[in-house]
Amino acid sequence: MNWTDERVEKLKKLWSEGLSASQIAAQLGGVSRNAVIGKVHRLSLPGRAKAGGTATAARTPKRQTSAPRAPNYASRITTRTVTRQQGATMLKEEIEIDAVEEMEYVPKGNVVVPISRRLGLTELTERTCKWPVGDPLKDDFHFCGCESPDNSPYCSYHQKLAYQPVNERRRAAARVS
Repeated sequence: MNWTDERVEKLKKLWSEGLSASQIAAQLGGVSRNAVIGKVHRLSLPGRAKAGGTATAARTPKRQTSAPRAPNYASRITTRTVTRQQGATMLKEEIEIDAVEEMEYVPKGNVVVPISRRLGLTELTERTCKWPVGDPLKDDFHFCGCESPDNSPYCSYHQKLAYQPVNERRRAAARVS
């Protein structure tokens, strides 16, 4: 299907009347909705007029919003300005960030930790504990390497850490809160 001058003029007329791309495609015949949208884009036609309106109707200017008011109370929430690109303009907006207090991990004093065999990745077998110890980016990183029971990747000590029953996890979370 070719876009003849006659069909282009009819497209412009129907578009200015506010018909949808689907309706225009049906009236022109032999053309899809997407073809109509593509042609409208290539012709740089203005946005489709609303039904019952005209294409030359003036748009109402956007209402200016006032700056947000400062709260009347002392806030624990810190704010920072973030710039985000939207369209061709950069907008600045204030976002609220909840200040998070860092908690320091304090291990229990009565826990017996097994002596690690300090195995590297290539030294692990099916019967050794694969619990990672340390930072993988540091030279002293290793795996526990203790004897692990059948069908488990961890020794009995690390099994208790890895596989906690749901009730114990809930109790631990309640203690922290």
